[in-house]
Amino acid sequence: MAIVRVSGPEAVTLCDRFFIPRSGVPLAERRSHTATFGRLVRDGELLDEAVATVFRAPHSFTGEDTVELSCHGSTFIQQRLLEWLIDGGARAAEPGEFTRRAFLNGRMDLSQAEAVADLIASTSAGMHRVAMNQMRGGFSDELATLRTQLLEFASLVELELDFGDHEELEFADRTRLGELADRIARRIDTLAASFAAGNALRHGLPVAIIGRPNVGKSTLLNGLLNEERAIVSDVPGTTRDTIEETLTLDGRLFRFIDTAGLRDRTTDRIEEIGIRRSFEKADQAAIILYLLDLTDSTAADWLEASRWLRRYDKPVLMVGTKNDLARRSPIHTTDNVQVIHISCREPADIERVKQRIVELADTLTVGTHDVIVTNVRHYEALCRAGEAIRRVLAGLSDGLPGDLLAEDLRDCLHALGEITGGEIVTDEVLANIFSKFCIGK
Repeated sequence: MAIVRVSGPEAVTLCDRFFIPRSGVPLAERRSHTATFGRLVRDGELLDEAVATVFRAPHSFTGEDTVELSCHGSTFIQQRLLEWLIDGGARAAEPGEFTRRAFLNGRMDLSQAEAVADLIASTSAGMHRVAMNQMRGGFSDELATLRTQLLEFASLVELELDFGDHEELEFADRTRLGELADRIARRIDTLAASFAAGNALRHGLPVAIIGRPNVGKSTLLNGLLNEERAIVSDVPGTTRDTIEETLTLDGRLFRFIDTAGLRDRTTDRIEEIGIRRSFEKADQAAIILYLLDLTDSTAADWLEASRWLRRYDKPVLMVGTKNDLARRSPIHTTDNVQVIHISCREPADIERVKQRIVELADTLTVGTHDVIVTNVRHYEALCRAGEAIRRVLAGLSDGLPGDLLAEDLRDCLHALGEITGGEIVTDEVLANIFSKFCIGK
Protein backbone atom coordinates (compact mmCIF):
# COMPACT_ATOMS: atom_id res chain seq x y z
CA MET A 1 0.00 0.00 0.00
CA ALA A 2 0.97 3.64 -0.46
CA ILE A 3 -0.40 6.84 1.04
CA VAL A 4 -0.45 10.14 -0.84
CA ARG A 5 -1.11 13.04 1.51
CA VAL A 6 -2.55 16.34 0.26
CA SER A 7 -2.68 19.35 2.61
CA GLY A 8 -3.93 22.89 2.12
CA PRO A 9 -7.11 24.98 1.72
CA GLU A 10 -8.00 23.32 -1.62
CA ALA A 11 -7.03 19.77 -0.65
CA VAL A 12 -10.59 18.39 -0.43
CA THR A 13 -11.78 20.17 -3.59
CA LEU A 14 -8.76 18.94 -5.56
CA CYS A 15 -9.15 15.31 -4.48
CA ASP A 16 -12.86 15.37 -5.34
CA ARG A 17 -11.84 15.89 -8.97
CA PHE A 18 -10.14 12.45 -9.12
CA PHE A 19 -11.74 10.41 -6.34
CA ILE A 20 -15.19 8.93 -7.04
CA PRO A 21 -16.73 7.56 -3.80
CA ARG A 22 -18.71 4.34 -4.07
CA SER A 23 -21.38 5.93 -1.83
CA GLY A 24 -21.80 8.83 -4.25
CA VAL A 25 -21.22 11.37 -1.42
CA PRO A 26 -18.28 13.64 -2.40
CA LEU A 27 -15.43 14.28 0.03
CA ALA A 28 -16.55 17.92 0.39
CA GLU A 29 -19.63 16.65 2.22
CA ARG A 30 -17.83 14.14 4.42
CA ARG A 31 -17.16 14.78 8.12
CA SER A 32 -13.63 15.04 9.47
CA HIS A 33 -11.81 11.84 10.38
CA THR A 34 -13.90 9.63 8.10
CA ALA A 35 -12.65 7.16 5.50
CA THR A 36 -14.40 6.59 2.16
CA PHE A 37 -13.90 3.77 -0.33
CA GLY A 38 -13.91 4.68 -4.02
CA ARG A 39 -12.04 4.84 -7.34
CA LEU A 40 -9.34 7.10 -8.72
CA VAL A 41 -10.47 8.26 -12.18
CA ARG A 42 -9.47 11.05 -14.60
CA ASP A 43 -10.86 11.57 -18.12
CA GLY A 44 -12.27 8.05 -18.13
CA GLU A 45 -8.96 6.46 -17.06
CA LEU A 46 -9.43 4.18 -14.04
CA LEU A 47 -6.19 4.23 -12.08
CA ASP A 48 -7.01 2.29 -8.91
CA GLU A 49 -9.46 1.55 -6.13
CA ALA A 50 -8.53 3.54 -3.03
CA VAL A 51 -9.58 4.85 0.37
CA ALA A 52 -9.74 8.61 1.03
CA THR A 53 -9.52 9.82 4.63
CA VAL A 54 -10.56 13.41 5.30
CA PHE A 55 -9.16 15.57 8.12
CA ARG A 56 -10.76 18.99 8.55
CA ALA A 57 -8.84 22.05 9.76
CA PRO A 58 -7.73 22.66 12.43
CA HIS A 59 -7.98 19.01 13.56
CA SER A 60 -5.30 17.55 11.31
CA PHE A 61 -1.56 17.02 11.56
CA THR A 62 -0.80 20.23 9.66
CA GLY A 63 -3.75 22.22 11.03
CA GLU A 64 -5.08 22.52 7.45
CA ASP A 65 -7.64 20.54 5.46
CA THR A 66 -5.92 17.27 4.62
CA VAL A 67 -6.79 14.23 2.53
CA GLU A 68 -4.86 10.97 2.66
CA LEU A 69 -5.34 8.76 -0.39
CA SER A 70 -4.48 5.11 0.33
CA CYS A 71 -3.86 3.23 -2.89
CA HIS A 72 -1.94 0.15 -3.99
CA GLY A 73 1.84 0.39 -3.75
CA SER A 74 2.65 0.16 -7.46
CA THR A 75 5.24 2.79 -8.41
CA PHE A 76 3.27 3.46 -11.58
CA ILE A 77 0.06 4.14 -9.62
CA GLN A 78 1.86 6.44 -7.17
CA GLN A 79 3.57 8.46 -9.91
CA ARG A 80 0.42 8.77 -12.03
CA LEU A 81 -1.62 9.93 -9.02
CA LEU A 82 1.03 12.53 -8.17
CA GLU A 83 0.98 13.65 -11.80
CA TRP A 84 -2.80 14.13 -11.65
CA LEU A 85 -2.64 16.11 -8.43
CA ILE A 86 0.18 18.37 -9.67
CA ASP A 87 -1.69 18.97 -12.94
CA GLY A 88 -4.69 19.95 -10.80
CA GLY A 89 -2.75 22.68 -8.97
CA ALA A 90 -0.90 20.91 -6.15
CA ARG A 91 2.87 20.86 -5.82
CA ALA A 92 5.31 18.32 -4.43
CA ALA A 93 6.07 18.79 -0.73
CA GLU A 94 9.51 19.91 0.36
CA PRO A 95 11.44 17.91 3.01
CA GLY A 96 9.61 18.19 6.32
CA GLU A 97 6.96 20.53 4.92
CA PHE A 98 4.01 18.82 6.58
CA THR A 99 5.67 19.12 9.99
CA ARG A 100 6.78 22.68 9.22
CA ARG A 101 3.17 23.63 8.46
CA ALA A 102 2.11 21.98 11.71
CA PHE A 103 4.58 24.26 13.53
CA LEU A 104 3.57 27.41 11.65
CA ASN A 105 -0.12 26.66 12.26
CA GLY A 106 0.44 26.20 15.99
CA ARG A 107 -0.18 22.46 16.09
CA MET A 108 3.19 21.89 17.82
CA ASP A 109 6.17 23.94 18.90
CA LEU A 110 9.58 23.74 17.27
CA SER A 111 11.09 21.26 19.72
CA GLN A 112 8.11 18.93 19.20
CA ALA A 113 8.50 19.27 15.42
CA GLU A 114 12.16 18.29 15.65
CA ALA A 115 11.15 15.30 17.79
CA VAL A 116 9.14 13.98 14.83
CA ALA A 117 12.39 13.58 12.87
CA ASP A 118 14.06 11.99 15.90
CA LEU A 119 11.17 9.54 16.23
CA ILE A 120 11.47 8.50 12.59
CA ALA A 121 15.24 8.11 12.93
CA SER A 122 15.15 6.31 16.30
CA THR A 123 17.16 3.08 16.24
CA SER A 124 16.79 2.02 19.86
CA ALA A 125 14.16 1.84 22.59
CA GLY A 126 15.92 4.61 24.52
CA MET A 127 15.95 7.05 21.59
CA HIS A 128 12.34 6.15 20.78
CA ARG A 129 11.28 6.85 24.36
CA VAL A 130 13.05 10.23 24.48
CA ALA A 131 11.64 11.29 21.08
CA MET A 132 8.11 10.30 22.10
CA ASN A 133 8.41 12.22 25.36
CA GLN A 134 9.64 15.31 23.53
CA MET A 135 7.04 15.05 20.77
CA ARG A 136 4.28 14.86 23.38
CA GLY A 137 5.54 18.04 25.02
CA GLY A 138 7.71 16.82 27.91
CA PHE A 139 10.64 19.13 27.06
CA SER A 140 8.32 21.96 26.04
CA ASP A 141 6.47 21.80 29.36
CA GLU A 142 9.78 21.98 31.24
CA LEU A 143 10.84 25.07 29.28
CA ALA A 144 7.40 26.68 29.63
CA THR A 145 7.64 26.34 33.41
CA LEU A 146 11.07 27.99 33.48
CA ARG A 147 9.96 30.83 31.20
CA THR A 148 6.76 31.48 33.14
CA GLN A 149 8.67 31.79 36.40
CA LEU A 150 11.21 34.13 34.82
CA LEU A 151 8.67 36.18 32.92
CA GLU A 152 6.90 37.29 36.08
CA PHE A 153 10.06 38.78 37.53
CA ALA A 154 11.23 40.15 34.20
CA SER A 155 7.93 42.03 33.91
CA LEU A 156 8.32 43.51 37.39
CA VAL A 157 11.90 44.59 36.68
CA GLU A 158 10.74 46.16 33.40
CA LEU A 159 7.98 47.94 35.33
CA GLU A 160 10.59 49.50 37.60
CA LEU A 161 12.16 51.10 34.54
CA ASP A 162 8.91 52.96 33.85
CA PHE A 163 9.32 54.63 37.23
CA GLY A 164 12.95 55.63 36.78
CA ASP A 165 12.33 58.94 38.53
CA HIS A 166 11.55 57.05 41.72
CA GLU A 167 14.74 55.12 42.41
CA GLU A 168 13.43 53.93 45.75
CA LEU A 169 10.72 51.84 44.06
CA GLU A 170 11.42 48.09 43.69
CA PHE A 171 8.57 45.94 42.41
CA ALA A 172 10.74 42.84 42.06
CA ASP A 173 11.90 41.45 45.39
CA ARG A 174 15.65 41.01 44.87
CA THR A 175 15.91 38.17 47.40
CA ARG A 176 13.14 36.16 45.73
CA LEU A 177 14.57 36.93 42.30
CA GLY A 178 17.96 35.62 43.45
CA GLU A 179 16.41 32.41 44.78
CA LEU A 180 14.47 31.93 41.54
CA ALA A 181 17.49 32.67 39.34
CA ASP A 182 19.61 30.21 41.32
CA ARG A 183 16.95 27.50 41.00
CA ILE A 184 16.54 28.12 37.26
CA ALA A 185 20.32 28.19 36.72
CA ARG A 186 20.66 24.78 38.37
CA ARG A 187 17.82 23.33 36.29
CA ILE A 188 19.25 24.73 33.05
CA ASP A 189 22.65 23.26 33.94
CA THR A 190 21.02 19.88 34.58
CA LEU A 191 19.25 19.96 31.22
CA ALA A 192 22.44 21.01 29.42
CA ALA A 193 24.43 18.28 31.19
CA SER A 194 21.92 15.67 29.96
CA PHE A 195 23.12 16.35 26.39
CA ALA A 196 26.00 13.90 26.92
CA ALA A 197 23.48 11.13 27.65
CA GLY A 198 21.22 12.34 24.85
CA ASN A 199 24.08 12.33 22.38
CA ALA A 200 24.89 8.75 23.40
CA LEU A 201 21.25 7.77 22.87
CA ARG A 202 21.22 9.34 19.42
CA HIS A 203 24.59 8.09 18.15
CA GLY A 204 25.20 5.10 20.43
CA LEU A 205 26.88 4.74 23.81
CA PRO A 206 30.62 4.67 22.94
CA VAL A 207 32.44 1.50 24.01
CA ALA A 208 36.21 1.50 23.35
CA ILE A 209 37.94 -1.88 22.81
CA ILE A 210 41.60 -1.40 23.74
CA GLY A 211 44.62 -3.54 24.59
CA ARG A 212 48.02 -4.65 23.31
CA PRO A 213 48.46 -6.06 19.76
CA ASN A 214 47.13 -9.56 19.05
CA VAL A 215 44.96 -9.88 22.17
CA GLY A 216 41.78 -10.40 20.13
CA LYS A 217 40.23 -6.91 19.87
CA SER A 218 39.16 -7.27 16.25
CA THR A 219 38.04 -10.85 16.84
CA LEU A 220 35.85 -9.69 19.73
CA LEU A 221 34.35 -6.90 17.60
CA ASN A 222 33.53 -9.40 14.85
CA GLY A 223 31.98 -11.70 17.43
CA LEU A 224 29.83 -8.94 18.91
CA LEU A 225 28.61 -7.90 15.45
CA ASN A 226 28.35 -11.50 14.22
CA GLU A 227 30.13 -10.53 11.01
CA GLU A 228 33.68 -10.17 9.69
CA ARG A 229 33.83 -6.39 10.08
CA ALA A 230 37.48 -6.04 11.15
CA ILE A 231 40.54 -7.72 9.60
CA VAL A 232 41.95 -10.40 11.89
CA SER A 233 45.64 -11.33 11.62
CA ASP A 234 48.42 -12.64 13.86
CA VAL A 235 50.68 -9.88 12.51
CA PRO A 236 51.06 -7.17 15.21
CA GLY A 237 49.81 -3.72 14.22
CA THR A 238 47.25 -4.92 11.64
CA THR A 239 44.66 -2.47 13.00
CA ARG A 240 46.16 1.00 12.53
CA ASP A 241 43.07 3.16 12.81
CA THR A 242 39.82 2.98 14.72
CA ILE A 243 36.87 1.00 13.35
CA GLU A 244 33.41 1.95 14.59
CA GLU A 245 30.17 -0.02 14.32
CA THR A 246 26.83 0.26 16.12
CA LEU A 247 24.85 -2.55 17.71
CA THR A 248 21.57 -2.57 19.61
CA LEU A 249 21.61 -4.55 22.87
CA ASP A 250 18.59 -4.79 25.14
CA GLY A 251 16.90 -1.92 23.31
CA ARG A 252 19.91 0.42 23.61
CA LEU A 253 22.28 1.56 20.89
CA PHE A 254 26.01 1.01 21.48
CA ARG A 255 28.89 2.27 19.33
CA PHE A 256 31.81 -0.16 19.51
CA ILE A 257 35.24 1.23 18.64
CA ASP A 258 38.03 -1.20 17.72
CA THR A 259 41.38 0.52 18.26
CA ALA A 260 45.01 0.04 17.31
CA GLY A 261 47.05 -2.21 19.60
CA LEU A 262 48.86 -0.43 22.44
CA ARG A 263 52.60 -0.85 22.81
CA ASP A 264 55.40 1.10 24.44
CA ARG A 265 57.49 1.71 21.34
CA THR A 266 57.01 1.59 17.59
CA THR A 267 59.08 2.86 14.68
CA ASP A 268 56.03 2.97 12.41
CA ARG A 269 54.72 6.54 12.18
CA ILE A 270 51.25 5.44 11.06
CA GLU A 271 50.97 2.91 13.87
CA GLU A 272 52.08 5.60 16.34
CA ILE A 273 49.18 7.81 15.22
CA GLY A 274 46.80 4.86 15.62
CA ILE A 275 48.01 4.25 19.18
CA ARG A 276 47.48 7.91 20.05
CA ARG A 277 43.93 7.69 18.70
CA SER A 278 43.36 4.59 20.82
CA PHE A 279 44.04 6.59 23.97
CA GLU A 280 41.81 9.40 22.71
CA LYS A 281 38.94 6.97 22.15
CA ALA A 282 39.42 5.52 25.64
CA ASP A 283 39.16 9.04 27.05
CA GLN A 284 35.97 9.73 25.06
CA ALA A 285 34.27 6.37 25.67
CA ALA A 286 31.52 5.78 28.22
CA ILE A 287 32.66 2.15 28.75
CA ILE A 288 36.09 0.59 28.22
CA LEU A 289 36.73 -3.02 27.28
CA TYR A 290 40.42 -3.71 28.05
CA LEU A 291 41.65 -7.01 26.58
CA LEU A 292 44.49 -9.18 27.87
CA ASP A 293 45.72 -12.43 26.31
CA LEU A 294 45.38 -15.15 28.97
CA THR A 295 48.05 -17.25 27.23
CA ASP A 296 50.62 -14.45 27.23
CA SER A 297 50.14 -12.41 30.41
CA THR A 298 51.20 -12.71 34.01
CA ALA A 299 49.51 -11.78 37.27
CA ALA A 300 51.76 -8.71 37.31
CA ASP A 301 50.43 -7.66 33.89
CA TRP A 302 46.86 -7.85 35.19
CA LEU A 303 47.71 -5.91 38.32
CA GLU A 304 49.49 -3.19 36.36
CA ALA A 305 46.63 -2.88 33.87
CA SER A 306 44.04 -2.78 36.66
CA ARG A 307 45.89 0.04 38.42
CA TRP A 308 46.21 1.99 35.15
CA LEU A 309 42.53 1.56 34.30
CA ARG A 310 41.38 2.86 37.68
CA ARG A 311 42.37 6.34 36.58
CA TYR A 312 39.35 6.36 34.27
CA ASP A 313 36.20 7.62 35.96
CA LYS A 314 34.00 5.25 33.99
CA PRO A 315 33.05 1.54 33.96
CA VAL A 316 35.84 -0.76 32.76
CA LEU A 317 35.56 -4.43 31.83
CA MET A 318 38.87 -6.30 31.68
CA VAL A 319 38.39 -9.14 29.21
CA GLY A 320 40.76 -12.09 29.38
CA THR A 321 40.79 -13.63 25.89
CA LYS A 322 41.77 -17.07 24.54
CA ASN A 323 40.38 -18.77 27.64
CA ASP A 324 39.84 -21.93 25.57
CA LEU A 325 43.64 -22.26 25.61
CA ALA A 326 44.50 -20.92 29.06
CA ARG A 327 41.54 -21.78 31.32
CA ARG A 328 42.59 -19.46 34.13
CA SER A 329 40.54 -18.69 37.21
CA PRO A 330 38.82 -15.27 37.08
CA ILE A 331 40.50 -12.38 38.89
CA HIS A 332 38.45 -10.52 41.48
CA THR A 333 36.68 -7.31 40.51
CA THR A 334 38.00 -4.10 42.07
CA ASP A 335 36.55 -0.55 42.11
CA ASN A 336 35.30 0.42 38.64
CA VAL A 337 37.20 -2.47 37.01
CA GLN A 338 35.37 -5.75 36.42
CA VAL A 339 36.87 -8.92 34.96
CA ILE A 340 35.60 -11.65 32.66
CA HIS A 341 37.45 -14.53 30.94
CA ILE A 342 36.23 -15.61 27.51
CA SER A 343 37.02 -17.30 24.27
CA CYS A 344 35.97 -15.22 21.26
CA ARG A 345 35.24 -18.49 19.47
CA GLU A 346 32.49 -19.41 21.93
CA PRO A 347 29.09 -17.80 21.17
CA ALA A 348 28.05 -18.25 24.81
CA ASP A 349 31.06 -16.21 25.93
CA ILE A 350 30.21 -13.43 23.47
CA GLU A 351 26.70 -13.33 24.94
CA ARG A 352 28.23 -13.04 28.43
CA VAL A 353 30.23 -10.01 27.28
CA LYS A 354 27.09 -8.42 25.83
CA GLN A 355 25.26 -8.96 29.11
CA ARG A 356 28.11 -7.39 31.08
CA ILE A 357 28.09 -4.37 28.76
CA VAL A 358 24.35 -3.90 29.29
CA GLU A 359 24.84 -4.13 33.05
CA LEU A 360 27.60 -1.50 32.92
CA ALA A 361 25.38 0.74 30.79
CA ASP A 362 22.66 0.49 33.45
CA THR A 363 24.94 2.38 35.82
CA LEU A 364 25.07 5.26 33.33
CA THR A 365 21.42 5.33 32.29
CA VAL A 366 19.37 8.44 32.95
CA GLY A 367 15.97 7.86 34.59
CA THR A 368 13.22 6.87 32.20
CA HIS A 369 11.09 9.89 33.08
CA ASP A 370 13.87 12.51 32.98
CA VAL A 371 13.93 15.16 30.27
CA ILE A 372 16.99 14.49 28.10
CA VAL A 373 18.43 16.93 25.57
CA THR A 374 19.42 15.20 22.32
CA ASN A 375 19.54 18.14 19.90
CA VAL A 376 22.69 20.27 19.56
CA ARG A 377 20.59 23.36 18.75
CA HIS A 378 18.74 22.95 22.04
CA TYR A 379 22.02 22.41 23.88
CA GLU A 380 23.55 25.60 22.49
CA ALA A 381 20.44 27.61 23.42
CA LEU A 382 20.49 26.19 26.95
CA CYS A 383 24.16 27.16 27.31
CA ARG A 384 23.32 30.74 26.30
CA ALA A 385 20.37 30.77 28.70
CA GLY A 386 22.62 29.46 31.48
CA GLU A 387 25.20 32.19 30.84
CA ALA A 388 22.48 34.86 30.91
CA ILE A 389 20.90 33.68 34.17
CA ARG A 390 24.33 33.49 35.81
CA ARG A 391 24.87 37.12 34.79
CA VAL A 392 21.61 37.91 36.58
CA LEU A 393 22.93 36.19 39.72
CA ALA A 394 26.21 38.08 39.48
CA GLY A 395 24.34 41.34 38.93
CA LEU A 396 22.17 40.79 41.99
CA SER A 397 25.26 40.05 44.04
CA ASP A 398 26.94 43.24 42.80
CA GLY A 399 23.81 45.37 43.26
CA LEU A 400 23.43 46.25 39.57
CA PRO A 401 20.49 48.50 38.60
CA GLY A 402 17.26 47.10 37.17
CA ASP A 403 17.95 48.06 33.54
CA LEU A 404 21.05 45.83 33.43
CA LEU A 405 19.25 42.98 35.18
CA ALA A 406 16.36 43.32 32.73
CA GLU A 407 18.74 42.97 29.76
CA ASP A 408 20.13 39.68 31.07
CA LEU A 409 16.66 38.39 31.94
CA ARG A 410 15.55 39.14 28.39
CA ASP A 411 18.57 37.27 27.01
CA CYS A 412 17.69 34.21 29.10
CA LEU A 413 14.04 34.30 28.06
CA HIS A 414 15.00 34.73 24.41
CA ALA A 415 17.39 31.76 24.47
CA LEU A 416 14.78 29.49 26.05
CA GLY A 417 12.17 30.73 23.57
CA GLU A 418 14.40 29.87 20.62
CA ILE A 419 14.15 26.18 21.50
CA THR A 420 10.37 26.03 21.20
CA GLY A 421 10.09 28.69 18.51
CA GLY A 422 8.30 31.04 20.89
CA GLU A 423 10.75 33.77 19.95
CA ILE A 424 11.23 34.93 16.38
CA VAL A 425 12.91 32.19 14.36
CA THR A 426 14.24 33.12 10.91
CA ASP A 427 13.21 31.34 7.74
CA GLU A 428 16.85 30.32 7.32
CA VAL A 429 16.82 28.51 10.68
CA LEU A 430 13.52 26.80 9.85
CA ALA A 431 14.79 25.76 6.43
CA ASN A 432 17.89 24.24 8.00
CA ILE A 433 15.86 22.32 10.61
CA PHE A 434 13.27 20.89 8.23
CA SER A 435 15.71 20.15 5.40
CA LYS A 436 16.82 17.12 7.44
CA PHE A 437 13.30 15.61 7.36
CA CYS A 438 12.10 13.07 4.83
CA ILE A 439 9.84 14.28 2.02
CA GLY A 440 6.65 12.67 3.36
CA LYS A 441 6.86 14.17 6.83
